[in-house]
Amino acid sequence: MDIGDAFRTRINDRVGEAIEKYFDRGFSGHVTVIKSGSRFSADCMVRLDSGASLQATGDAQDPTLAFEAAADRLETRLRRYKRRLKSRNTGNGNGEEPTDIAYTVMAPLTDDEEDIPEDFAPAIVAESSMTLRTMSVASAVIELDNSDSPVFLFRNAGTDHLNIVYRRPDGNIGWIDPSTTKVAQA
Repeated sequence: MDIGDAFRTRINDRVGEAIEKYFDRGFSGHVTVIKSGSRFSADCMVRLDSGASLQATGDAQDPTLAFEAAADRLETRLRRYKRRLKSRNTGNGNGEEPTDIAYTVMAPLTDDEEDIPEDFAPAIVAESSMTLRTMSVASAVIELDNSDSPVFLFRNAGTDHLNIVYRRPDGNIGWIDPSTTKVAQA
């Protein structure tokens, strides 16, 4: 979809102003505006030079309103992130270098499939890679809050094990630390 020079300039200015309001370092990112039926969806993804990634989306009947909703959410996330940085040290914990990992999202089985054939292989609907960082649980919660992702994988600085924080259906944050679960011996 061709958005035009005026809208492109507005997007660049609005995102730049929001980031400069809270951070003085550089950033990179992209904004995607998609028409879906009679509505528009805007997705803003920003990566700060500090390594933090923030994502925000907005939906509306008009592309400008969809972008403004996403930009408002992005600015809110920037403000929260800045406030949390002031109140906590969000370093990567033990000075280790981040590790690159890859992950795959597969289509779930439908509820009406009772018998699964032996040769069944789920369809891959998305494949991506990310940097696995060592951090505290509190820092991981900040990263989860700064993205629209329902889950965040990280290496726990305290235990050096892989952990997951996730957004529960009730809106609260869950934390999975496999190192604390005991496996039943058969």
